[in-house]
Amino acid sequence: MKSAPYFQGTGRRKTSIARVRLVPGEGTVVVNGKALDDYFGRDGATDRATLPFTVTNTARRFNAMIKVEGGGVTGQIGAIAHGIARALQQMDKELGPALRRAGLLTRDPRAKERKKPGLKRARKAPQFTKR
Repeated sequence: MKSAPYFQGTGRRKTSIARVRLVPGEGTVVVNGKALDDYFGRDGATDRATLPFTVTNTARRFNAMIKVEGGGVTGQIGAIAHGIARALQQMDKELGPALRRAGLLTRDPRAKERKKPGLKRARKAPQFTKR
């Protein structure tokens, strides 16, 4: 059976969804048509997004084309890391345990809790007055 020309993975975090496509190459990462550093201006964002490459020692072996939508910066960074990890696992099943130990294959279930009626936010109640 012929191997696929690319490997793909879908990552999710909060309300962000990232579709990742890995192609053998020199290590460029493009997010929504921009370089990773240009898309995320924060310090450490690039390191957190490309953590799966660091964990598996595949830093300069793949080009990543990523389309990410929804959520904020933190959610998008987490979704990208999750998607890259899933694509790397699809490429080589033996990388799975290392990614699992680093916590990169587990989808982070934390999301914003909905607002309840009669409250100001999800749990904050209006100030109580006795008289």
